[in-house]
Amino acid sequence: MKENVIIGRNPVLEALKAGRTIDKLYIRQGAPEPTLTKIAGMARRAGIPVTEADKKRLDQLSDGGNHQGVVAQAGIYGYVSVEEILKKAEDAGEAPFIVLCDRICDPHNLGAIIRSANAAGAHGVVITKHDGVGVNATVDKVSAGAVSFTPVARVSSLPNTMEELQKKGVWITGADGTADRSLFEADLSGPVAIVVGNEGEGMSRLVREKCDFLVKIPMRGQTESLNASVAAALFMFEVARKR
Repeated sequence: MKENVIIGRNPVLEALKAGRTIDKLYIRQGAPEPTLTKIAGMARRAGIPVTEADKKRLDQLSDGGNHQGVVAQAGIYGYVSVEEILKKAEDAGEAPFIVLCDRICDPHNLGAIIRSANAAGAHGVVITKHDGVGVNATVDKVSAGAVSFTPVARVSSLPNTMEELQKKGVWITGADGTADRSLFEADLSGPVAIVVGNEGEGMSRLVREKCDFLVKIPMRGQTESLNASVAAALFMFEVARKR
């Protein structure tokens, strides 16, 4: 999926509200619908060209994704630096709260993580450049537009980024099912970054070793693990609760 395409009514609407750079908007031909009319009106007021297109053209633009009758061609997603995420926390007068994604490969997982990060009040999400998915149209859509409001940094080395955060006083907590300490017993009230590992392998060895401490989600049933985005959401809202 292309990184400069936004598909679906809510993601496009949120992108317009956030003032993201959009080069052109495509709306489905036919009888006007209130939501599509609203989106087209917002785009025109922002000086964005709006073109009517048939379903075949919209399917092509969205690579067959569920576009709901609207596709936006946007500028390449504007990743931020980790320093900008820290500055966001500082400007808000809050202790940093960052989500670190170690090789998350499924765009649905990444989109869900960014959506939960926004809802839980995280200041930003960090992803890896070379061995994880980037912010693309699927991520944007699954995030329900949260990528327009929650900054995402993309780094070459997550272990190096973890070291830099630790130098700035950020405690790093890794999600690990083999840990001795429960998530609900951990002190997550101060400057914190939580690490969510790869869907199949969890955290890499080096990332795991760089964590200040590891915690686990207590599992009471027969299931041994949770989906990465579900586990991430539980961790994030526990941070929010303890704040």
